[in-house]
Amino acid sequence: MEKTSLRKRREDEKSIQSREPKTTNLQKELGLFSGTCIIVGTIIGSGIFISPKSVLSNTEAVGPCLIIWTACGILATLGALCFAELGTMITKSGGEYPYLMEAFGPIPAYLFSWTSLFVIKPSSFAIICLSFSEYVCAPFYPDCSPPQVVVKFLAAAAILLITMVNALSVRLGSYVQNVFTAAKMVIVAIIIISGLVLLAQGNTKNFENSFAGTKLSVGTISLAFYNGLWAYDGWNQLNYITEELRNPFRNLPLAIIIGIPLVTGCYILMNVSYFTVMSATELLQSQAVAVTFGDRVLYPASWVVPLFVAFSTIGAANGSCFTAGRLVFVAGREGHMLKVLSYVSVKRLTPAPAIIFHSIIATIYIIPGDINSLVNYFSFAAWLFYGWTISGLIVMRFTRKELKRPIKVPIFIPILVTLLSVFLVLAPIISKPAWEYLYCVLFMLSGLIFYFLFVHYKFGWAQKISKPLTMHLQMLMEVVPPEKAPE
Repeated sequence: MEKTSLRKRREDEKSIQSREPKTTNLQKELGLFSGTCIIVGTIIGSGIFISPKSVLSNTEAVGPCLIIWTACGILATLGALCFAELGTMITKSGGEYPYLMEAFGPIPAYLFSWTSLFVIKPSSFAIICLSFSEYVCAPFYPDCSPPQVVVKFLAAAAILLITMVNALSVRLGSYVQNVFTAAKMVIVAIIIISGLVLLAQGNTKNFENSFAGTKLSVGTISLAFYNGLWAYDGWNQLNYITEELRNPFRNLPLAIIIGIPLVTGCYILMNVSYFTVMSATELLQSQAVAVTFGDRVLYPASWVVPLFVAFSTIGAANGSCFTAGRLVFVAGREGHMLKVLSYVSVKRLTPAPAIIFHSIIATIYIIPGDINSLVNYFSFAAWLFYGWTISGLIVMRFTRKELKRPIKVPIFIPILVTLLSVFLVLAPIISKPAWEYLYCVLFMLSGLIFYFLFVHYKFGWAQKISKPLTMHLQMLMEVVPPEKAPE
């Protein structure tokens, strides 16, 4: 009788264990299609509906404007190819973070994680959600600007919803990304096809003398690139989730090669469509370029445009949250942030603490809510680290020859991208100095204070504070450390 009871108890224990997760590491749920959707879905968001006006205001003519859009696409493709080599050589999630760690050591990696966690990623998330909110609110306030309180509350609600989706399930976040990517491609196709039909019907007046009145300088070119590249931002996002990508040696470069040229072609054709309907002056006077296009071309079905633009921006926000949470996760795993940020949900197998932390910071950025100043902060800091990371690729060609490189780009590509990054960082400061750049640099350097206090020296009083905080958050959120960091 006792033997039977013991056998039954063991069988019950095995049954319980079989229902428990086999691992608490991140799961490889993403294939080539999902990876391509993350790239396309994250890049095509609010940028193409906001940036055309800013790029044109700096170039002042149709011809140079289209050249800038093409050049931005080429630069994004070259940068992504460099990241493809880095991502297949160092197959860790976290984007630039592990690459800077391998090339230059912990201090540059920490400064990147510090700046990204508190400036680059949350400001991008906030910009996209604010843009979503403005497009959603616009039909309800046809004759005036929507109240800022309404815009900010709706943006905060969007952040909350996206956070819940990505904290609940990797697969759910991926499905949401795929659906909204399909939706945004619908509006992109509508704008492109409508514009090409009008162009074929002879609406070419706005392309005549397309270089007349151009007044370019080093400063205006760099600012035009800033705004154009903001629309392309996301070209490196797949590197943040390498650990969750099936067969990354094949799928990472393929998703880049398919996704970014597709986006570049869409952006150029969308700008051609805008100029088919609007002159340069009319485009600069438009409050929302895509909405103006819809009113002139699609009436009475013009309501389709703001609806699908909202889908586009919410899809980009989802992609931004999906990938940024992984950066927080990796920084916590390396001991550069609170350890609890590297923990994985026992039930959901998602980096829930990292995603929630990122969303809280983004919500704080919504309070001031100035999109232009956020773009300035974002672009300056982002291209500083893009250049620094790609220079690390050049360095590791000589210092880490033993690393396997399934993809190896010609050396002139990372050199060219590094030089262009230096130009983008320095040109606006030299041509038109602004306090924003100084504030951004000071904030970056302030990360060194926290690095030496909490990471390098690990003062005892800091540990006394962080350990009980980590324990209570772990119990509250039902999260545990991942089994091991991947080699």
